[in-house]
Amino acid sequence: MQLTEWQEIFRLNFTDLVPWLAQASRLREARRGRHISLCVIINAKSGHCPQDCAFCAQSRRSTAPIDKYPLLPQEQLVAAAQAAAAQGAARFSIVTSGRGVMSRQEQETILATVAEIRRTTPLQVCVSLGIVSPEFLSALAEAGVYRYHHNVETAASFFPEIATAHTYEERLATIRQAKAAGLAVCVGGIFGLGENVAQRYEMAQTLRDLEVDSIPLNFLQPIPGTPLAGRQPLQPLEALQTIVAFRLFFPDKRLIMAGGRVGALRSLAPLVFAAGADALMTGDYLTTKGQLPVQDLQMLQDLGLQAVQEEV
Repeated sequence: MQLTEWQEIFRLNFTDLVPWLAQASRLREARRGRHISLCVIINAKSGHCPQDCAFCAQSRRSTAPIDKYPLLPQEQLVAAAQAAAAQGAARFSIVTSGRGVMSRQEQETILATVAEIRRTTPLQVCVSLGIVSPEFLSALAEAGVYRYHHNVETAASFFPEIATAHTYEERLATIRQAKAAGLAVCVGGIFGLGENVAQRYEMAQTLRDLEVDSIPLNFLQPIPGTPLAGRQPLQPLEALQTIVAFRLFFPDKRLIMAGGRVGALRSLAPLVFAAGADALMTGDYLTTKGQLPVQDLQMLQDLGLQAVQEEV
């Protein structure tokens, strides 16, 4: 897909978008059939982040009244994973705030937690632990981690508008190191930060060059107390256009509808599958509420789709 085709999608009204939806839906079904996988995340360590990401309620620039706590104990993380499995999730992701998990104690807790989740559930375990060492990435792979999640957030050309405490290249280096350690990588971004359509295309090109395995699509949910609190979120049609554009650009990658999807799509939420999405992050996000798994399962049932717990 060329930039001109990408831009054309974002100029279409709903009626003219329908043929593109049909194409995106056929691409999804050709690879996944009627199967949709569910992901659940846990905010395993919240707040006190020294980074300055403008969208994040946990960053040093935020005054949002969120819960702040150190790394949760292994027993609590394992119990949350077992609950996710019982709700039909295929993947469970341990997410921590901060630049990266550096302390040996935290690393050992996470490694032991991953091993116990793998022992007691059928879940594929993912982690989102920031910028970490190659040695720790290798240890995560040995412990049974399935995917390392590390978003680029946006295009390189727009990234300095969003964060300055670390560089875009540091993010790219972590992704490459995770791949070198034998981990699959889950890499996406957030839309509605103020980027333009061409910068979304630029980000897609970066993901293609990185050869990522799955792509979470997040939509800005402006949080009071953050620098982007006053930004207007994307309209539902533009959010839908974004999903279509990514499915056509990535016909064979897993597209995960992630943070902000409920607020961004509103009444168009069931159309994410027609637009090409083949996975959902269900339940709550890091510091904001999501949709209950039972509601997502009902939506899938109403559409004749099926939640699956294995990779297809």
